[in-house]
Amino acid sequence: MAHNGIKRPRRQRSRCHGIDFIAVAEDLIRGKLTSPRRLGAIGGSQGALLVGAAITQRPELFNAAIIDAPLLDMLRYTKLGAGASWIGEYGDPAIAEQRAWIEGYSPCLKLVTGKTYPVPLILTSTKDDRAHPAHGRKAAAKLAALGQPYFYYENINGGHRAAANLMEYARKLALEYTYAWRRLCSE
Repeated sequence: MAHNGIKRPRRQRSRCHGIDFIAVAEDLIRGKLTSPRRLGAIGGSQGALLVGAAITQRPELFNAAIIDAPLLDMLRYTKLGAGASWIGEYGDPAIAEQRAWIEGYSPCLKLVTGKTYPVPLILTSTKDDRAHPAHGRKAAAKLAALGQPYFYYENINGGHRAAANLMEYARKLALEYTYAWRRLCSE
């Protein structure tokens, strides 16, 4: 019983992380430390879920989003790769009550017609056995269907976080830095 008592609040925290992240972005802008034109977000794995939730809930705050090895389809995550082992963390979309609050932050569900999103860089790996590449593929397909621009890179060799060796890691970093520079620094 104590174990479940610990896990329940943790699941509830998962859905609130985006709120804190968005509050920090708002504060940076309000304090004139940056502007939406110069603000980007980067996250990998669970951090990619955080970034995906932030840019779909408040897209006007960000001009760039690097989404690496993402978890984005939270209604199907239990059916993809190792996803079923994370029910304790994110909740079970097969249970109506939990599904309702998962729907509130699932980035793939939040991509809708009529909103303009920051152009994301989505990175994944064909061989990722943790954050299945279907998450990134689905988000890219949904953005394409909405007519929204995006960048997508899928490494066919690397595992989770998409780099199997130093050359692949250097390539991934070069993609991320080039993207960030072009989105946030160039005029």
